[in-house]
Amino acid sequence: MSATLRFKVVEQAFAKKPVDVPNRTVRPSEFFAKYVFNRQKMFQYLPAKVYERMVDVMDNGAQLDRETADAVASGMKKWAMELGATHCTHWFQPLTEGTAEKHDAFVVHDGKGGMIEEFTGKELIQQEPDASSFPSGGIRSTFEARGYSAWDPASPVFVMGDTLMIPTVFVSYTGEALDYKAPLKKAINAVDQAATAVAKYFYPDVTKVNSNLGWEQEYFLVDESLYAARPDLVMTGRTLMGHDSAKNQQMDDHYFGAIPQRVAMFMKDLEISALELGIPCKTRHNEVAPNQFELAPIFEEMNLANDHNMLIMSLMKNIARKHGFRCLLHEKPFAGVNGSGKHNNWSLTTNTGVLLHAPGKTPLDNLRFITFVVETLKAVYRHNGLLKASIISASNVHRLGGNEAPPTIISSFLGTQLSDVLSKLEESDDDELLNISGKQAINLHVPQIPDLMLDNTDRNRTSPFAFTGNRFEFRAVGSRANSAAAMIVLNCAVAEALMDFRERVDALVAEGEDKNKAIIKVVREDIKEVKPLIFDGNGYSEEWRLEAQRRGLDVVSSAPLMFDQYLASDTIEMFRRTNVFTKAELEARTEIKLETYTKKVQIEARVFGDLCLNHIVPVATRNQSQLVDNVLKLQSIFPIDEANRLSQTNLQRIRAISGHIQFIMENVERMVDARRVANRIQDEREKAIAYHDNVAPLIECIRKHVDDLELIVDDELWPLPKYREMLFIR
Repeated sequence: MSATLRFKVVEQAFAKKPVDVPNRTVRPSEFFAKYVFNRQKMFQYLPAKVYERMVDVMDNGAQLDRETADAVASGMKKWAMELGATHCTHWFQPLTEGTAEKHDAFVVHDGKGGMIEEFTGKELIQQEPDASSFPSGGIRSTFEARGYSAWDPASPVFVMGDTLMIPTVFVSYTGEALDYKAPLKKAINAVDQAATAVAKYFYPDVTKVNSNLGWEQEYFLVDESLYAARPDLVMTGRTLMGHDSAKNQQMDDHYFGAIPQRVAMFMKDLEISALELGIPCKTRHNEVAPNQFELAPIFEEMNLANDHNMLIMSLMKNIARKHGFRCLLHEKPFAGVNGSGKHNNWSLTTNTGVLLHAPGKTPLDNLRFITFVVETLKAVYRHNGLLKASIISASNVHRLGGNEAPPTIISSFLGTQLSDVLSKLEESDDDELLNISGKQAINLHVPQIPDLMLDNTDRNRTSPFAFTGNRFEFRAVGSRANSAAAMIVLNCAVAEALMDFRERVDALVAEGEDKNKAIIKVVREDIKEVKPLIFDGNGYSEEWRLEAQRRGLDVVSSAPLMFDQYLASDTIEMFRRTNVFTKAELEARTEIKLETYTKKVQIEARVFGDLCLNHIVPVATRNQSQLVDNVLKLQSIFPIDEANRLSQTNLQRIRAISGHIQFIMENVERMVDARRVANRIQDEREKAIAYHDNVAPLIECIRKHVDDLELIVDDELWPLPKYREMLFIR
């Protein structure tokens, strides 16, 4: 791109007006789930017996028979066609960063030379995507292409545009999971069974425990024309070069600030579409970095919540383009400012309405609360390295460890009160210690302002796994990740901890110990075990890294080495006990993670090298030639001493540009050579390590010189939109 075109693009971006979104004449509650075949629609479109059978399937896990499936498909087709649907698709979550779909029309031959609309139970229940064309880690080969997608009745179907979308799992011909949904459902079931068994110690009428998820989706918006003028953004999702803007987030004026009008119109359009699809959008606001925003829904059952998050990310991208934006979900699209996470708020609730991670009003309630908190901590402590591996990626590594993102060491912040309770409970037999207060009132002594109810914890923005009053917030999940990856590990780890807890308590009771005393005894043992995980200080400090290593926490910072956790013996055993993954599935997923990491760094290196050699160096050379020409002209006009004095500044710039160009050229060549060497490595783990150790560092090293050139080279020549032009929406 020429500098002239850059200025034109920037001018056009700043001149854009908000796209008007028609006002709704009804309340959101009146059009919520308009395009979702939920229970209300089922009751309306299905025969009574079919509806009852479907409720049994959804609530109790009953088997769906073909006769019921045919009846459901008939009613579903009628509803969808009334909304203009002409096609259907199985919507699934392969081991990529998105979703997949193959559309089939509602048509078959009528036998008389015409067509009729038809949709059967078989089409509803099952499709056959090409399993070899999705990441499989070697489970499927090109000559072994068969795979199946199967309907998940727990997640309601919906209509988008002219297509009936059917949420499904995706498995191989030989039965291995090739997606995120199938193992997530297994993990949810595992923690349900384990948590229900423990909850019965306190509430015998509990028959089910639900996993809940509340995601907070952070994202950036950038003008579409500026996005198109940045090949690095287009190809990799982040800016591989770009000097800090003089003003970015240092004034703290963007966070919770007034939402720009263009963005507000986008948000309104997004929320209407999301609400129509049954996504319960609740919160929207400016985030810390310029052009960064957040959307958060009401908490939902985990399987549905995860589907909704995958859907909202797709909606964001599509609706952003209607408003002249591109939505950036990369964890670190701009250096020097906050990156984007997807905080996963996780909790457990019983079918009787008890929130297991919330304090109660009686000592027994509080013993239950302490039990589930401590066993969750034990799960995280035992598998802290695996939890880190579940959220790490080639993109999330750029975000973690700075600008309010948690570090790559998994620890847990509990707050002063809860930490104090656990400490005293560990050391004392006093049952009164279980009288934990909930929220406490504080009088602000400000006229007209009521007393505030303080949570029993503060907050620590550097803690990866923080207790926040009635739930745990896993803050390390990346913004464009599928949350299922982290939630599978967390649920399985908690299920394992609760299974072990119950076995130990039952063993003590069998020996004659009082049940409550047995629970307290085991809890005390586990408090001692998990103490290394609890950390309320600054997670960014070097002192904490050294202390964490001393405590035995995982401090590995290399993404390829983190993936080793998936094949650790205790990981394999945990997934075997919870019946979520076989060893073969874990090996396949590890292979996919390594391949994905390598390919992402490889693409970034290729794009970066191209930008350096074909955009930055030519422009810097041209500016250098102009400066040399100026020096020569000064020497032709003025006496040599005076000319040298007048040329001093330009001579310094010429030397600086020469130094940067030389460094860039030499090290781009080194980077290309390092890439070639890495590409010849056959073992995926060793190849990923080579890219991490030898290629990725060169990108960051060369970038510094490119960013320095941006400050030296004439602004009228610089070919790429700068941070100051991209980060502030007018």
